Amino acid sequence: MLKLGLTGGIASGKSSVAAMLRELGFPVLDADSVSHRLMEPGEPAHDEILREFGTDVASSSGRIDRGKLAAVVFADPDKLTRLNAILHPRAEQAMLLQFDAWQRSGFRDAAFVEAALLVEAGFTKYLDSLVVTFCTPAQQLERLLARGISEVEARRRIAAQLPINEKLRHATHTIDCSGSLDSTRAQVESLAAKLHKQTSS
Repeated sequence: MLKLGLTGGIASGKSSVAAMLRELGFPVLDADSVSHRLMEPGEPAHDEILREFGTDVASSSGRIDRGKLAAVVFADPDKLTRLNAILHPRAEQAMLLQFDAWQRSGFRDAAFVEAALLVEAGFTKYLDSLVVTFCTPAQQLERLLARGISEVEARRRIAAQLPINEKLRHATHTIDCSGSLDSTRAQVESLAAKLHKQTSS
């Protein structure tokens, strides 16, 4: 089984590419969803985050309010580093367990983990290949604004990630998501054909 990472800058087309890969039959673990689960009440990361950042980042029900937490950590690089130190080791463990489960089930094709911070968190050491999605910085900003994020917050979130040129240096494959969805899909289908060829040889 090939273990691949799917990453890219925020709002660069990762999720669209992940959806296309799933349509083509590839399993894709969404590491962001894993991180969200890790923050649920009853999970060790939940209590650790509240100890680190205070109850102000929780809603009245005691759940962590991801919007409030994001506002705190994206305004202060040190706080973002502290949050990542809580979540990344646990997300890494979940990723490795999922790859192991796919392998034990007899899966022999390519499997993916999708995460914004694969390179930054050092997850790439566990992967055979890395797919990096990209678009123009103006498109990233435009897409974030369309999600209802303020321009100040959008620029903070973009700045908090490794510059896309750095991520592209780590790429085994790249997907240009600056064009139409059809153009992106054609690139994903081409990648899928290469991976099928690789795993069947």
